[in-house]
Amino acid sequence: MVVELISVGTELLLGNIVNTNAQYLAEQCALLGMSMYSQTVVGDNKNRLAEAFRTALKRSDIVILTGGLGPTEDDLTKEVCAEVMGIPLVDDPHTRERLRAYFEGSIYKEIPENNWKQAQVPAGAKVLDNDNGTAPGLIMEKFGKSAILLPGPPDELHPLFQEQVVPYLRALRPEYIFSRMVKICGVGESAVEDKLLDLIDQQTNPTIATYAKIGEVHVRVTARAADEEEAKKLIKPVVKEIRSRLGDNVYSVQEGETLEMAVVGLLKKHGLTVTTAESCTGGLLAGRLVNVPGASEVFREGFITYANKAKRKRLDVSKSTLKKYGAVSEQTAREMAMGGVFATDADVCVAVTGIAGPDSDGDKPVGLVYIACYMDEKVRVEQYQFRGNRAKIREQSVVKALDLLRRTILDSDRGK
Repeated sequence: MVVELISVGTELLLGNIVNTNAQYLAEQCALLGMSMYSQTVVGDNKNRLAEAFRTALKRSDIVILTGGLGPTEDDLTKEVCAEVMGIPLVDDPHTRERLRAYFEGSIYKEIPENNWKQAQVPAGAKVLDNDNGTAPGLIMEKFGKSAILLPGPPDELHPLFQEQVVPYLRALRPEYIFSRMVKICGVGESAVEDKLLDLIDQQTNPTIATYAKIGEVHVRVTARAADEEEAKKLIKPVVKEIRSRLGDNVYSVQEGETLEMAVVGLLKKHGLTVTTAESCTGGLLAGRLVNVPGASEVFREGFITYANKAKRKRLDVSKSTLKKYGAVSEQTAREMAMGGVFATDADVCVAVTGIAGPDSDGDKPVGLVYIACYMDEKVRVEQYQFRGNRAKIREQSVVKALDLLRRTILDSDRGK
């Protein structure tokens, strides 16, 4: 079954917003076992959108369109798709009533006249109620083809897709597709592939695919079966074998679990509190941790000690260490991690200091980063030479810091 994606919006073509919907939908369709060979971005232009939609219908079974469902004149997606498929628009009392209730429950008591346009739907279309906005999603079917129209804002699109489109797409397939993602940190994609090469070469059902992320590698295992239970049975031994080969490099096999979620879960499991001490990452590490619901149970405090004076005052890094070795050094990272524990009475502290660029620091190159973790009166320090721009170096530093924290706990007496 071939699915195609059309992203609608001139703002996407101009680069005013990043097209995160395309990445999300492509990944979700892959998890459902669907083939996606083409994606198109088209502006708010009736003729060009109609041409893109006609082309997509000819070569794909399902066309998913995002954006252009709003109330303004340049929101044309619904109208163009209905015209191309030869389906008239009709008033939908259900959607009209939902619009009325939406505005009555908001700070805007009067309904703008152009919003009633959203109550016009293609005749016979399946209307997908949108609990987070005014534009309903739509599913149109004709001549064995399906067009799925979704609102552009991600906070509206994601729940609509998961709750209403996924069941629809699953029902179209004669077999069940199930995937599990094995998430790995600490080794690169080529190293992971080397360890799994025989499994990849011999794959039939389930299939195995590797994906490189910043600082991580994800391995997707996908099985086809008559039902979910059988698909899970096929996947289980493959996932078990991958975990056996990669050991502690695997941090999660849970759907939707991020590295920081795994770390917070580990801290909770062992009753540990954590403090962060950051220089070049400027709070990104603490931010990743506190984004996790329930992090307040384990996160003690976060220090952003960008200047040497702050390192001395907040973390008690000695003046002599900074003078002799510099702010970016193993010795400074070590003292930052120790100082974070002593300042907050946390069980563990992870510290980051480095040169994110664009300028180097004397003989120390851009991308040089030291990460330290102090726990149970022991300090582990790791040195990295990252490549990339300032943002990428900082992001890689955060991933490695989270992983060092994770491994420190696993390797401790409490983690064994």
